[in-house]
Amino acid sequence: MKTLSYINFIISILFMVCYAYQAVYLAVSLLRKPKVYTARQLHRYGVLIAARNEETVIAQLIASVRQQSYPAELVDVFVVADNCTDRTAAVARTAGATVFERQDRYAVGKGYALKFLLHEVFERYGENTYDGFFVFDADNILDEHFIEEMNKTFDSGYEVVTSYRNSKNFGDNWISAGYSLFFLREATQLNRPRMMLGTSSCVSGTGFLFSSRIARQNGGWKHFLLTEDFEFTVDCILHDTPVGYCETAVIYDEQPTKLGQSFTQRARWIKGYLQVFSRYGFKMLRKMIVDGSFACFDMIMNNIPCLVLTCASIVFNTIMAVAGIVTRTPDMDICILSVVTGLIGSTTTLWFVGGVTCLTQRRQIHAPARKKVLGVLLFPLFVFTYAIAMVFAVFTNIEWKPIKHTVALSAEEIRNMRKK
Repeated sequence: MKTLSYINFIISILFMVCYAYQAVYLAVSLLRKPKVYTARQLHRYGVLIAARNEETVIAQLIASVRQQSYPAELVDVFVVADNCTDRTAAVARTAGATVFERQDRYAVGKGYALKFLLHEVFERYGENTYDGFFVFDADNILDEHFIEEMNKTFDSGYEVVTSYRNSKNFGDNWISAGYSLFFLREATQLNRPRMMLGTSSCVSGTGFLFSSRIARQNGGWKHFLLTEDFEFTVDCILHDTPVGYCETAVIYDEQPTKLGQSFTQRARWIKGYLQVFSRYGFKMLRKMIVDGSFACFDMIMNNIPCLVLTCASIVFNTIMAVAGIVTRTPDMDICILSVVTGLIGSTTTLWFVGGVTCLTQRRQIHAPARKKVLGVLLFPLFVFTYAIAMVFAVFTNIEWKPIKHTVALSAEEIRNMRKK
């Protein structure tokens, strides 16, 4: 059992070594101010929304697009009602969007829906009508200045721009709070310093913008893995197109509140990361070594070491614990002490990460103070369930499944939740 304590110690050291560079990110995000961008030109945009049975929330998203401070005549909204069995298409049309309906039970997933939608837009409106395209999920709500702020970064030369991903429902429970802190940390402690240091940010699912040139170059949309957003990011980096980040463009996203649903979603993300590295890993390593691409190093280190080390730790500790119980090993206390010490260290680290995120973003978290504190306290539990999802994803087959959304609120209503 002493071997187990040595291995756990080595895994802890490897974790610290692999993620030491993110301590620099944290320092940069706390000590430096982001560059302020301005726009010389107001670009014309197409808004792309892939929706599957989203009749409850899609009208609120379209309304938030229509209520932007950006000139309405420069923004057109397109929705693909993808394999819908409800009134999503009718609700979206009533709200003012141009809607295309798609039925395909074999090519399932957001990537295929976006390919279909971009094809229809290019066919009917031409490939050069729009300067860029936004991608939103049907449950999103935009801050009133979202497009105006994104346009500033886009006009400054970034052909791909991601935004500040906030949450509609931080205060629902510990699961939604965990998601919220996770995405807020990604925005402010990863993407913000990446932008300031001149490397590439990472697209996070929704609320991003890409140029029509990239769309034409890709023949529309060509990313179909389980995490099409991360695949898109990696493809951009490999083609020397860094992803910009606009912190002043705020998007609100509904987070899951049920553990089973959350577990399935996060397992899908992990499987998607594995798919991306299976397809692009050699190219990323080559670009990192030959071209000195820090962005490739960052994308590899931000995902793979955590996945490998976490799975190795869980599997190895479980095997050793079971073996110790079966063989009645007399020094089981060493095993227990090693595991407990590791859990205490991990919990303390996650409290620090969650606490810094909550403290620095407290004005952007729209929930009562007590729920913010509770969210930080239970953040380690959220991450530990993520670790279990990692093991599940590695050893099982995962398929894309839709997430049901029910929180229909305006941006103003979300901001007022802080007072309740």
